[in-house]
Amino acid sequence: MNDMTTGSPLKKIVVFAIPLIIGNIFQLFYNMADTFIVGKTMGVEALAGIGAAGSVMFLVLGFSQGFAAGLSIPIAQAYGAKDYEKVRRSVTINWVLALSVSAVLTVLSLYALPTILAFMGTPSEIIEHTKAYLSVIFGFLLVTVLYNMLSNMMRSLGDSRTPLYFLICAAVTNIVLDYIFIGQLGMGVGGAGLATIISQALAVVLCLMSIYHKWTLLRPNFTKKNLRADEVWYHCRIAFPMAFQASIIALGAISVTMALNRLGAVAVASFSAAHKVELVVILILMSFGVAMATYVGQNFGAKQFERIKQGVRQLTILSVFMSVVFGLMMIVGGKHLVAFFVSGENAGQMLMYGETYFYMNAPFYWLLSLLFIYRYTLQGLGDSVVPTIAGFMELIMRVAASFILSGIWGFAGISIASPLAWVGAVIPLSYAYHTKKNKLATLVRL
Repeated sequence: MNDMTTGSPLKKIVVFAIPLIIGNIFQLFYNMADTFIVGKTMGVEALAGIGAAGSVMFLVLGFSQGFAAGLSIPIAQAYGAKDYEKVRRSVTINWVLALSVSAVLTVLSLYALPTILAFMGTPSEIIEHTKAYLSVIFGFLLVTVLYNMLSNMMRSLGDSRTPLYFLICAAVTNIVLDYIFIGQLGMGVGGAGLATIISQALAVVLCLMSIYHKWTLLRPNFTKKNLRADEVWYHCRIAFPMAFQASIIALGAISVTMALNRLGAVAVASFSAAHKVELVVILILMSFGVAMATYVGQNFGAKQFERIKQGVRQLTILSVFMSVVFGLMMIVGGKHLVAFFVSGENAGQMLMYGETYFYMNAPFYWLLSLLFIYRYTLQGLGDSVVPTIAGFMELIMRVAASFILSGIWGFAGISIASPLAWVGAVIPLSYAYHTKKNKLATLVRL
């Protein structure tokens, strides 16, 4: 466990964020393994099929991830206040709500999948690949929900290292299984989905073993006294808006995919490959934001209000500097990294698309860094309303760019959708934080 209410704010945040960064990059690499092996062995149509699956998968998995992250915030707040009985009650509520939501999500996502893919105008040559991949992912959604819940529980107590170790095990397992299922057994994109699920199931087992042997605070106790109506409502009031916020953002990603589908499989595959490369930067910046949620949650519970403001200020300087450096690197070398995913007659066009993508996105990473810091800071304070409003702003800007600018500039118009969405989100988030930062004492609920 890691008490983030004492010591140097920036050091505490960075030390906590480093395992998150490593873990997210490992997770990205095993997702890239799907993309790489499918692209190299099955061709551009299969690669585009997984690319088209990304936005739909984010719609559902993003909801579950946002929900799990929201459930962990009351744990961090109670831990910061040293109210360990409340931590135990919060853990039990986490389990009840996570299991309930995963069951509903599984049924709804499988039922709606064909309709969603048809509505998106998924090209006929890739739709079966997309459906095969998503059917496996959605069919075993419980595994993903449990992993997100358990890892977020550990992080809420300040431990970002243990989930990292388990994620590394899952990443290595996934890459090995990808090679076996796709390269050796010829199971196609469905095999890629199965490899992901099995690797996540391993991480779930490791998390449960760790909690049983090490984390007494994180063991649930399913008794009526641990399910207080007011506390269940408080968890829902934070978790559901965070979940819907993630899904709102995913709807914007779906609009991008719909616009790309009209440009053909090569555009879909190019955008997917470029975004995979860019995710390295996004995940690093996001990891600092996720660290802020735990840092702010614990300090908010401990009523260390000046310490919250100090941490936000210091991390903003560091994160903006890093985002500028990353932007320059992507402008110079991004398209060459896209070449790692492609081969054959479409390689030249994909590289051209990749270059356009990075010219449109990389100069604006500093906006994304501010977005993550302000969003997760507000969530750590228990504010899920403003981040949801920011999510709607992202949706509006992304849809407008996808369907208006794509008609004018084609692939370039779609590529500018993300920077416009970041602008739309940063405005309400920054205003809300700077309005609240001098009134934090009035927000305390614990």
